[in-house]
Amino acid sequence: MEQVFSQRLRSARIMRGFSMDELCEAMGASVSKQAISKYEKGKMLPNSTVLIQLANVLCVSIDYFFKPFEIQLEGIEFRKKSKLSVKQQNQIEEKVLDSMERYLEVEGILNIDTDFTNVLADVIVRSMADIKPLADRLRDCWKIGEDPIGNIIELLEENKIKVIEVEAPDSFDGLSGFADNRCPFIILNKHFPPERKRFTAMHELGHILLNIDPALSAQEKEDLCNRFASEMLISESVFLKYIGCNRKDISLQELKDIQCQYGMSIDALMRKALDLNVITDSRYKTYFIKKRRIEWFKKEVEKNRFPAECSARFVRLVYRALASEIISFSKASVLMREPVHRLKENLNLV
Repeated sequence: MEQVFSQRLRSARIMRGFSMDELCEAMGASVSKQAISKYEKGKMLPNSTVLIQLANVLCVSIDYFFKPFEIQLEGIEFRKKSKLSVKQQNQIEEKVLDSMERYLEVEGILNIDTDFTNVLADVIVRSMADIKPLADRLRDCWKIGEDPIGNIIELLEENKIKVIEVEAPDSFDGLSGFADNRCPFIILNKHFPPERKRFTAMHELGHILLNIDPALSAQEKEDLCNRFASEMLISESVFLKYIGCNRKDISLQELKDIQCQYGMSIDALMRKALDLNVITDSRYKTYFIKKRRIEWFKKEVEKNRFPAECSARFVRLVYRALASEIISFSKASVLMREPVHRLKENLNLV
């Protein structure tokens, strides 16, 4: 019990972004740093009063502290250029572990199959030329055709890839990995604008699905995933149908219309035009020079025009279990981290 409690306490503290000193301060100095250290080393357990305080300050249930960890995360690698501190990285990892535990638990309660199959695993990706055929294959397997994808997050979750949105600094883009080496997940910054969130989600999908030659550099892998994201958001054939095969200039209105339909930023669309040799490298550079020099143009180019989307499947599953009387309100409260009275208000059986 001491060992489980020690691990859970440390996890909850890091998840809240507290150092030991900050946790003591948040508790009104009713417990010492030395005591916290002993708790986390499994040398002693707190009394009931301190336990309740810890649960309140760390925003978890008392039961949370005594539940053994049931999953492990693999494949989480923060990008080398990430500006996140180690503390921020650890906080994100703990949030993801907590979210995945609760997500998989409610799926288990509902007997939902979580087995995932990577339909692209048999092809080794060595160059940009490999990306389009794989994107076409995925579109076919997932039956999404070449029409605009209305909600990227829903698409991913329908195909057994968990999407977790976290509070994070702007320097954090996204990550991906696996729980117990079988359940893929994608982590997104919940405060990102829709276009950036969509591109990041598809980029991370590339990290999950693409069997990239390990001999390639980290930057080459990132570039391949960027190309995959671009191709999934709008296919090469559709893009060329809208823009044409060779252009000296492209109007902003053309790109805005595509952005509104396909949820891809103007910057990303211009990059796609360069990648497909629709525009020259010189013309691409001129675009960014204009963007730097003319403020109104920069604002117009960076404006978000696609509707916001968010991860909702987990919440939907909890309410499904609740409405089906498979779980109690107290259990739903633990899973959702929401007070019982709010769950009762929102249930609204029809």
